[in-house]
Amino acid sequence: MSGEHETSGEEVLHEREELAQAEHAIAESSPSVGAVRAAEALADVEPVPGVAKLDPILVADNVSRHFGGVRAVEVDHLEVQRGTITALIGPNGAGKSTFFNLVTGFDQPDSGSWSFDGTDITGTSAYRIARLGMVRTFQLTKALMRLTTLENVMLGATAQRGERMLVAPLRMVWKRQERDIEQRSDELLERFRLSHMRDEYAGTMSGGQRKLLEMARALMVNPSMVMLDEPMAGVNPALTQSLLGHIQALRDEGMTIVLVEHDMDVIMSISDWIVCFAEGKVIAEGRPSDIRTNRAVIDAYLGARRALPDRADTPKPVTEDET
Repeated sequence: MSGEHETSGEEVLHEREELAQAEHAIAESSPSVGAVRAAEALADVEPVPGVAKLDPILVADNVSRHFGGVRAVEVDHLEVQRGTITALIGPNGAGKSTFFNLVTGFDQPDSGSWSFDGTDITGTSAYRIARLGMVRTFQLTKALMRLTTLENVMLGATAQRGERMLVAPLRMVWKRQERDIEQRSDELLERFRLSHMRDEYAGTMSGGQRKLLEMARALMVNPSMVMLDEPMAGVNPALTQSLLGHIQALRDEGMTIVLVEHDMDVIMSISDWIVCFAEGKVIAEGRPSDIRTNRAVIDAYLGARRALPDRADTPKPVTEDET
């Protein structure tokens, strides 16, 4: 068995109801405070590769990673503006996920340096970077299938006293902290509408529910920046709008979101700023309106005869095979 289960009628109705509510909210709402704030911060930023931002939370310089003769990443300079949704786009093999792995401590560069919130984190291990407030999710979800949804979320909390070898047998020492962590986890399950799965094994969840689970677990760290690697990949369309709403809500609360995504309709509708990779390099940066008409992006990502979707349009998404 693949680990996926056949979605029940009740879960389908639940997802459809959530989709309808999300679509209604989007249709009725004006630009959020977070969207307005991001637009103001990026208003005077020139749409060119490596451009400086007003208040960058992540800064990378001369970051390179080669695999044999393959140039996976060669980023001269890249800044991510605080409090925005920044999307990384590009064809397969452009270096987006490798760049993710480097700056989050899951891979080591051949050269370069980068800082997060003013702190040099070059070569810092992944768990230390997460404790600083920079967390990530994965394209292939990392849920622990034989633990419940609640237990998976609780694992995200840091500095748990009960995890120490000498303290673990002394329940009275960490019982109160665990109760607080459980309460925080329940709040996040409620936020992501997973309360009905609280005591179910993660192995029984749908792909979209596991994406939500990863986001909830990431928030247990109380991060200031969340990096999402293809959050819409393999997600039931009924949950796509819900995921978009959650991502926008995180931005509106002041968090910085960086995401890799291939669905150009999603990118154009949700992003404040877009960075395009090709052959490991950053070839373009800008607002969705800038990227939509950028010839270098069109040629590198979609091909010379294609055009990027307008924010208001809903054309058929470009598939992996077409790119």
